[in-house]
Amino acid sequence: MEMLAAMYYAPMDIRLEERPVPFPGPGEVLLEVAAATTCGTDVKSYRRGHPLLFQHPPSGFGHEVSGVVASTGAGVTRCAEGDAVVVANSAPCLRCYYCQRQRYSLCEQLLFLNGAYAEYLLVPEPIVRQNLYKLASSTSFIAAALTEPLACALHGVDACSIMPGDTVIILGSGPLGLLLAALASLQGARVIMTGHGVERLALARTYGAQGVLDVSGFSLEDQRDRLLAETDSRRGADIVIEAIGTPETWTLATQVVRPGGLVNFFGGCPAGTSVNLATHPLHYGELTLTGVFHHTPAYFAQALDLIQGKHIDVEALITARLPLAKALEALQLLLQKRGVKYALIPPAFQQQLLPPVSHQ
Repeated sequence: MEMLAAMYYAPMDIRLEERPVPFPGPGEVLLEVAAATTCGTDVKSYRRGHPLLFQHPPSGFGHEVSGVVASTGAGVTRCAEGDAVVVANSAPCLRCYYCQRQRYSLCEQLLFLNGAYAEYLLVPEPIVRQNLYKLASSTSFIAAALTEPLACALHGVDACSIMPGDTVIILGSGPLGLLLAALASLQGARVIMTGHGVERLALARTYGAQGVLDVSGFSLEDQRDRLLAETDSRRGADIVIEAIGTPETWTLATQVVRPGGLVNFFGGCPAGTSVNLATHPLHYGELTLTGVFHHTPAYFAQALDLIQGKHIDVEALITARLPLAKALEALQLLLQKRGVKYALIPPAFQQQLLPPVSHQ
């Protein structure tokens, strides 16, 4: 039995192929994919590769996913054939130095799962045990697939210790920047967001941003002046979250935070890059600088609760639903900065989840 799957071979070389459907071993689950959603990490990996995710190509591609349990291996008790479920894209080892200190996102043996852009996905035992959840009947597959990015955003916001009334600047209006805005707004913050494009900036307001700055064509110095003008007495924001991932915007983040404030370097920069920061404001301004990577099982569970409780309309991020066969088209659209996220639907679920075709 074969399935359609997107396979990563090299940067800018992803191929849709027929591959054998895997068979679940002990503790494993074979997931029939109902929806896989695109991600900024997918786009960056497509463009330049990824040192952690694709060490031995060809490899499955995509990691935001939900579906139906097709079969289970021996010993699986968390789910049964026919259950609608969502799975995370990782599981910590629970044994290493960092896991013993409950820093699970820093796990030395963090197991990553890719291969969501396919009709079937084999879920390893550690993820089945720690990071697989049944879905409520009222939860859509597409919303559930967005649990993973929301979990990452929860990790990012939790690191900021936001208090009601805080002013939070978020640099970048990509999908995760938008989810960060939604979560910060839920915590009572006044959110100011920068970005490009009518669609993304409109979503920023939908997700609670009270100040939205289109920085198209503006220099970093102009952006700094405009952002400071949005804060009381041009003092700077209480918290700045950088959600773009360039050395230039990392530097900008430190220039628009108030003395005593916090800067969260949430956006990952390309490997090998570095940043120069002025020492005077860091020392005399008593700034807190932090970085956040990935998520943990606890954040994944919390994100699913927010989605199933309808606290955040994550599906508003979806620009369009496309057949799985158009996965490469979706990646090309995102490389061209067209759209926010796309939901890829395998053939078995297209009648259920794709919009009807107009015959007019």
